[in-house]
Amino acid sequence: MKGEVISTTGQLVGTVLAVQANFYRVQLDLEDTETQGRGDTESFFSASPRLTISVSSTPPILLCTRRTRLKKIGQQVMVGDRVVVEEPDWAGGRGAIADVLARQTELDRPPIANANQILLVFAVADPPLEPYQLSRFLVKAESTDLDVLLCLNKSDLVSPEEQQQINDRLLAWGYQPLFISVKNQINIDQAAKHLSNKITVIAGPSGVGKSSLINALIPNTNLRVGEVSGKLARGRHTTRHVELFELPSGGLLADTPGFNQPDLDCPPEELVHYFPEVRERLAGTNCRFSDCLHRDEPDCAVRGNWERYQHYLEFLDEAIARQTQLNQQADPESTLKLKTKGKGQSQYEPKLESKKYRRLSRRTQLQALQDLYQNEE
Repeated sequence: MKGEVISTTGQLVGTVLAVQANFYRVQLDLEDTETQGRGDTESFFSASPRLTISVSSTPPILLCTRRTRLKKIGQQVMVGDRVVVEEPDWAGGRGAIADVLARQTELDRPPIANANQILLVFAVADPPLEPYQLSRFLVKAESTDLDVLLCLNKSDLVSPEEQQQINDRLLAWGYQPLFISVKNQINIDQAAKHLSNKITVIAGPSGVGKSSLINALIPNTNLRVGEVSGKLARGRHTTRHVELFELPSGGLLADTPGFNQPDLDCPPEELVHYFPEVRERLAGTNCRFSDCLHRDEPDCAVRGNWERYQHYLEFLDEAIARQTQLNQQADPESTLKLKTKGKGQSQYEPKLESKKYRRLSRRTQLQALQDLYQNEE
């Protein structure tokens, strides 16, 4: 394929694979010679009507900067963005991002655009599966409005009976987990089928095997793999930034830094809708009050004997505290501030009075005198 040349007349369009400092790695769209003319692969090329591009078996990747115009208008460039590239330097592998196309979806943490689904990876053992931590990740994933796929790694470390118990428990939560083992190559092909032709964000706590799974799905990636801490039974961080990797079967996979406690930044009244088992309840009945928070309100359709209700109450307290903090910050006359204590606990404390009587610096005094003299003149 190398050496074959095709003329192009459109724009150079590509996908941002990684962002580091002020540089962006952009994979350009190139049409494979076998699919040319069939219309099943989008193709965007070139900055000049007479530009010719040498086609290779793999799409070219350019290291790009962002146009000053985009910076002035505050246009951020995220991993996953579809961008227009100008002035390509094919020999040097450089270019400039001139425009960002409209995003289909957008995530703040991790910062990634145009994702279709979230692949949530947990381990059933080493580190042990923690229901509260899993519930927190699931609620965070549901709040993105993306499809959620749950994979449970290291399934070879538990018995079939334990797998069935975990499966039944998660079915009651509203999820059908996929049990995999990267070490023994169990159900890796099944996981790959769910990722085909989609942009997938892989997430989960540290040490559950996310990097190992990516290495199994994309053999040439060779991501760094960490071990689980013996004392804390938790993994160590190995991924430092967000990056997209191309899957052999088509599609892109976004690796994200592992963390053990994702932030819950949803409004309190929306939280309940991020529990699939509650959505099923509310589909057939309603609470008496439209603003019910499902704690102690009468005739509540949600409050009751479902396993994650206690998780909901704890997440609700956190969401209310966050909303109160935002309201306090919006009120400059507020006399309270939120202070974080040990073990993740937080409480509101009175604000200290501002230093109204601090002595002015000499520079400020001299400037004031100069202004006074100029006014008198």
